[in-house]
Amino acid sequence: MHVLILGAAGMIGRKLTARLVADGNVDGRRIERLTLADVALAEPPPGADGQVEVVAADLATPGEAERLIEARPDLIFHLAAVVSGEAEADFEKGYRVNLDGTRALLDAVRAGHEADGYHPRLVVTSSIAVYGAPLPEPIPEDFHHTPLTSYGTQKAIAELLLADYTRRRFVDGIGIRLPTICIRPGRPNKAASGFFSSILREPLVGQEAILPVPETVRHWHASPRSAVEFLLRAATLDGEDVGPRRTLSMPGLSATVGEQIDALRRVAGERAVRLIRREPDESIMRMVQTWAAALDATRALRLGFAAEGSFDEIIRVHIEDELGGSL
Repeated sequence: MHVLILGAAGMIGRKLTARLVADGNVDGRRIERLTLADVALAEPPPGADGQVEVVAADLATPGEAERLIEARPDLIFHLAAVVSGEAEADFEKGYRVNLDGTRALLDAVRAGHEADGYHPRLVVTSSIAVYGAPLPEPIPEDFHHTPLTSYGTQKAIAELLLADYTRRRFVDGIGIRLPTICIRPGRPNKAASGFFSSILREPLVGQEAILPVPETVRHWHASPRSAVEFLLRAATLDGEDVGPRRTLSMPGLSATVGEQIDALRRVAGERAVRLIRREPDESIMRMVQTWAAALDATRALRLGFAAEGSFDEIIRVHIEDELGGSL
């Protein structure tokens, strides 16, 4: 089996790669080749052997998608994206990467299908940003897509393309709308949602964090560990069980910022909480107000997807996976 990961240098891409290398198979099918593609060279995890190939690739550059698809990977994870805040700040870049790159990938797969019947499973990460206020709580999966950010618009278009290319049998596509991933390890990225992680991540290691929104803000979350499980489950689903609506809303945890902080207090104590500094940011608040507070993930739950049940659990996952198991 040949697996291709697009966006392999990103946080979720790195964790997915490590998991695939550790497992050595997907649903019992041995991974004989693993290709890691990103605009920056991905770092193979410890234990990776000659089966791992690392390539630099920009999907939106003419010819790059065709080059990656030429080897006919059986399973493709498309994680490559410009994140929310950056897509809003740089209109051209957001559409080039999030829309044009996705369309180039789909067309490269379609060309392979028309040439020799190529028909891979393609797992594409979408976002809850496809929904825009005013929003019900929870948001039903069939709620109309009226995104209020360029990022959400780009992801909504990609969902429609994935469904249509699958309907035409060019590809076997599954989309997953990820919750905000928390706690993200490492340095902050340009996502507007980054503070959800930083108000926990930094205090856990004795560093100050900035909170730009009120504690009443409620949002939908899952851990990086759950995100990897979502991807692996999506890779192995029977398409007949999914049906024509090819993108699924993933399970998550609906919590306010205040509930996040309460969980931090229970796990790490008042000293950690005191490291959170309130510094309101109107631009971030305007964006956050358009985001989903909770989703109805009944369909995904029935198909075997699962996420954490409390923020205490999410924090403990971070401590286990990133801090060696203890503070």
